[in-house]
Amino acid sequence: MGRRADTVVIRNRRARYDYLVLDSFECGIVLAGSEVKSIRAGRANLQDAYARVEDGELWLHGMHIAPYEFSRAELDPTRRRKLLVHRKEIETLARATGEKGVTLVPLRVYFKDGRAKVELAVAKGKRAYDKRRTIAERDAKREAERALKGLRD
Repeated sequence: MGRRADTVVIRNRRARYDYLVLDSFECGIVLAGSEVKSIRAGRANLQDAYARVEDGELWLHGMHIAPYEFSRAELDPTRRRKLLVHRKEIETLARATGEKGVTLVPLRVYFKDGRAKVELAVAKGKRAYDKRRTIAERDAKREAERALKGLRD
């Protein structure tokens, strides 16, 4: 049986705009079978999701997974879900989030060797002026690429 490539199913596009990513971790996630099918269909949302260390365990809050249409089980679409990481990583994440303004934000959900994984970022919230700077840099880069393209043609 050959190795399957990582397939990204859901991205949190707002995360890199709203937060400065300091570090990232790969986590497993505990899901019900129907939730896996919904995620494979791309019917999940990370928009308001965040993670928190509670009682020595890592939990993902606010991730919305639409109910699978052929499932008989009634699951809450925004229930908290357990994230699977090593004990030392949980301690590292707990220390990091102890600082003021630092939070855990999911960046993407993908499948690796048939298992659902979450890329979790240790992030610090950006201020309004940081966001404006990000937009200005992106626009300047776009203008430079247009100018280069115009020179090539």
